[in-house]
Amino acid sequence: MLGAFDVRRGGETQIVTYAVLTSSDTGSAGKRVDTSGDAIVEIMDGAGHLLGERVMLPDDFEQLVEQIKTWCGNIDVVLTTGGTGLSSRDVMPEVTRKVIDIEIPGMAEAMRAESLKVTNMAMISRAVAGARGSTLVINLPGSTGGVLDNLRVVLPVIEHAVEVLQDRQAGSHPN
Repeated sequence: MLGAFDVRRGGETQIVTYAVLTSSDTGSAGKRVDTSGDAIVEIMDGAGHLLGERVMLPDDFEQLVEQIKTWCGNIDVVLTTGGTGLSSRDVMPEVTRKVIDIEIPGMAEAMRAESLKVTNMAMISRAVAGARGSTLVINLPGSTGGVLDNLRVVLPVIEHAVEVLQDRQAGSHPN
């Protein structure tokens, strides 16, 4: 057990549907267990949210873009893990920027600030958060500890962010 995260603060709680996308060459080749994806599921399920789908793909830009696009509009939140570092195969921030309509820099800034209290390595995280239509997309690190530290920061605002995004989409006007 990774620890309970109770983000309900009175009133009604919205059940959020979410998907987990793990970006890992070694994991997709069956050479690594997806413990960071497991951590996301445990935390989100523990908060009362509903897993829609979970996929592990290699660090391939086009495959990752297509997977996120497939979920957008059908899932409330896409949580990615892995691919946020500095290696040549770490492409998740670029993938996310390609897919999203709006960036939500405060989420990524808050995750980095909180993680910096635990490790100086947080300075080299390139995680991005944003939205495509009514779907929230959040990049998380590829480690279990990184997922715990980062998801703990944004979990209390996910329900509200989804609600606002859905209202924004419902009120949008065609151009």
